[in-house]
Amino acid sequence: MTEAVKPAAIRAGGGAPAPLLVAAAATLAVAVWLVVRDPADVVYGYLGGPVALAAAVFSLQRLGSTVVLPRVVRAFWRQLGHAAFILLIGSSTALALANNNAGMSLYVAVPLLTGVLWAMSAFARLPMGDRTPLGWARVLLDGATVAVAGALVFWYVVLSYALPGADLVTRAAAGVVGVAGLLCLVVIGKAAARPDAPVDSLSLRILTTAPMVAVALAVLLIAGNDTFRLILSVLGSPLVALSFTAAAYRQRRVHLRTAVLTVRGRRSIYELLPFAAVLATAALVTAVSAQEMAGRERAVIVGAVLIAALVVLRQLLGLRENRQLVAGLQTQQAQLERLAMTDPLSGLANRTRFTTVLAERLAGHRPATVLLIDIDDFKTINDTMGPAVGDQLLYQIAQRLRAAAKEGELPARLGGDEFAVLLDVEEPASAEATAGNILAVLSEPFRVGEHHLLAHASLGIAIAGPGDTADELLRNADIAMYAAKEGGKAAWTRFEPRMRADVVSHARLGSELHNAIIRRELYLLYQPVFDIVTGRLHGAEALVRWKHPVRGFVSPGDFIPVAERSGLIVRLGSWVLREACEQLSRWRREHGDGAIKAINVNVAVRQLREPGFVDEVAAVLSETGLLPQNLVLEVTESSVADGRQVRETLHALHEMGVRLALDDFGTGQSSLSLLRAFPVDVLKLDKSFVDGITDGEDRGRLAVAAAVAQLAEYLQLSAVAEGIESQEQMDRLREMGYRLGQGFFMAKPLPAEEAGALMAAPAPVMHVA
Repeated sequence: MTEAVKPAAIRAGGGAPAPLLVAAAATLAVAVWLVVRDPADVVYGYLGGPVALAAAVFSLQRLGSTVVLPRVVRAFWRQLGHAAFILLIGSSTALALANNNAGMSLYVAVPLLTGVLWAMSAFARLPMGDRTPLGWARVLLDGATVAVAGALVFWYVVLSYALPGADLVTRAAAGVVGVAGLLCLVVIGKAAARPDAPVDSLSLRILTTAPMVAVALAVLLIAGNDTFRLILSVLGSPLVALSFTAAAYRQRRVHLRTAVLTVRGRRSIYELLPFAAVLATAALVTAVSAQEMAGRERAVIVGAVLIAALVVLRQLLGLRENRQLVAGLQTQQAQLERLAMTDPLSGLANRTRFTTVLAERLAGHRPATVLLIDIDDFKTINDTMGPAVGDQLLYQIAQRLRAAAKEGELPARLGGDEFAVLLDVEEPASAEATAGNILAVLSEPFRVGEHHLLAHASLGIAIAGPGDTADELLRNADIAMYAAKEGGKAAWTRFEPRMRADVVSHARLGSELHNAIIRRELYLLYQPVFDIVTGRLHGAEALVRWKHPVRGFVSPGDFIPVAERSGLIVRLGSWVLREACEQLSRWRREHGDGAIKAINVNVAVRQLREPGFVDEVAAVLSETGLLPQNLVLEVTESSVADGRQVRETLHALHEMGVRLALDDFGTGQSSLSLLRAFPVDVLKLDKSFVDGITDGEDRGRLAVAAAVAQLAEYLQLSAVAEGIESQEQMDRLREMGYRLGQGFFMAKPLPAEEAGALMAAPAPVMHVA
């Protein structure tokens, strides 16, 4: 229940149970009066009825006007209040006509019977069975069975033993009231037996006091003595009023406590009334036949009654078997629902349950925040150590999330290495504090078998806003999680509306990029690589560019991430590979020995994961007439560490004779360890280290740059310095032992024709001081 709804509910139906206390006090006063009464003061005994019923009318109407209750529940309690008001009229009439005659006046009988029927119609408004013609037929048949049996009992048994003091009006009115009371019990039983009954089941059972009092009143008014009739006449109305107010109070307290009306889906004892009616009728027939028939006819009747009794008994046994069968089916259904809502590996809630609970919370306007957790580099662990170790790691992660969850939080595994936690908060500070706590919990090493593993995670936070759906909230959390990954991983990011706009923009750009590949809007520029000792052109790196017909020039920093995220990088990389190899083939035909020996092409990790990438490279080289040593594929450190599939692809390329360059070397966390497992031929020093080599105070960059040159020399690798922008940088790099370099100081990326012109130059194309 939201904070906005709860106070309204309390104002409408909460507070002290004043009507219940008034009805209880009136009932107790009547009971005390019955003990100490003066036979001449009958009028005082009738005072409790109107007082108690007035309290019941107030309580029921107040509950019926509670706007937070479902409409059908409000209508039920409101109509029950109308019935209480009609009974109040009858009770007031009884007070006005109070005398020592314990019989029932017609002026009292009519309001009493009307109130009972109106109360019964209130119960009839509630769902009582299957909403089908067969379901309604069952209800009508049960009611008819009880009504006929009750009428026979009252007509034959009760009237036969009626006391002389009971006049005809009293007998008739009491008989009708008694039958109506029995029917009311049937209706209440049908309503209470439904598992989806909207009214609280205990409240309905409390209300059965009223028809029971009506039946007892009918019997005593006809067959009881004056004392018993007087007791029930004056005590009946307060008891009915007390049951009304107690039931209303119970309904109000249940709603305020849970905000959801729940009932127990078990069979009501009142459903046995039709069988009791059949047995009572059979006994009545037997008694009559024993008095008015001969022996042979009497035996036939008795036998028929016994058969009817046996049929009823068999039906009762069938009901028991049906209940056991239904209980078994309900147990199986609960188990199936539990399995359908639980992740089998982790034991946490699965995506279905998580989404269902989230949707219910949003529909109830309750606070909701989704934390979406993705394990960083889990694929590497899974590929390196096998799926069994990966599953054990996921299980331990799930247990830590379960242990860290507070009351009201729902941890779940959505699939793969993706987890989520549903919080019942809407304050950013609380959500961020929980996110930080989860990342801290997951940052501790995991012991999986003989391995100690780290499993850092990226986390996205999405706080529900007005009108958000479960799918939208999960999508927002997913967007925020990817933003956290792009920001460096092992961190959390809270969703902001601009992120969605970025995603939409990226999706639109991805669609345009797809068309650009088809329409040949892309082209290549070539960044020359020079021998910084001799000044001669040594090679070139192919760089893709995009000239959009409307946007104009689109930066690679904008469309390359889009291509990687959408998967277009595979198709784009294939185009770049073929175009660069074809261009090198043309240069070799045009310039002969003056052409560069190899072309550098950047390769994305998604390409290296493709099973047919090695065959594709071999096919391109064959079709363009190049040898494997004419191609240098540049990969980043993160690509090399991606997993087993990537490593196998790189080894296959290296065995083919294709040279491999480790781009942006020095920026990763495991650069040196990669050199042992990675078949590298070229190290390319990242531009960030070149920028600092001329600054005497930045000894860290200077030391790294020098160490990379020495390491390359020791391992017999080529070392290329990237991003050279000044003569001073080039001179310092040459002193450190670098032989190759590229950067804007020597040449910017050039079209194919200008790059070819450099190859045609007879002398060194770069000035070396």
